[in-house]
Amino acid sequence: MKKERIIQILDETIPNPQIPLNYSDPFTLLIATLLSARCTDARVNQITPKLFALAHTPEQMAALDPKKVESIIRPCGLAPTKSRAIVNLSRDLLLQHHGRVPSSIEKLEKLPGVGHKTASVILIHAFNKEAFPVDTHIHRCAKRWKLSSGISVRQTERDLKRIFPKKIWAKLHLQMILFARKYCPARGHKKAKCLICRELQ
Repeated sequence: MKKERIIQILDETIPNPQIPLNYSDPFTLLIATLLSARCTDARVNQITPKLFALAHTPEQMAALDPKKVESIIRPCGLAPTKSRAIVNLSRDLLLQHHGRVPSSIEKLEKLPGVGHKTASVILIHAFNKEAFPVDTHIHRCAKRWKLSSGISVRQTERDLKRIFPKKIWAKLHLQMILFARKYCPARGHKKAKCLICRELQ
């Protein structure tokens, strides 16, 4: 299937994709994205209002006891690890970046708890910089749709960046995630119910 047809199907089924996490600035997006690891976006959106009511800036978050953060974010899973990362990255932002979230992939990835995918999300959605965040949904679909044979998400990211124009990366990565969840899931996948897989048969 040509990439143009995939784009057409995604535009028809997911015409106006929105980032599913609630946030108000780069810092709150960073925290929400970090919390979303191995957790649903819906649950993160239930938890972040409680956390941000307590602290919504690096200064406020850095002053918290990680145990306090842990007690709030426990429903998101991996709470001990995530709470330490949240407090420590907030302290790093104060010490190394004047309390601001950096806008470079290299600096973002040096923050505690921030991996490549999280850094890419921040770049593209907080700073409108070129990035193509690849999660397990995109990785799975890229393979099913014969867009990539990459074993790792980094290889899949490189393949997708090569195939699709930069100007649609921000929209496309969200379309792929939302489409995958609804039509091309990991479990119970049926080719007949996926408009893209169906055409690949």
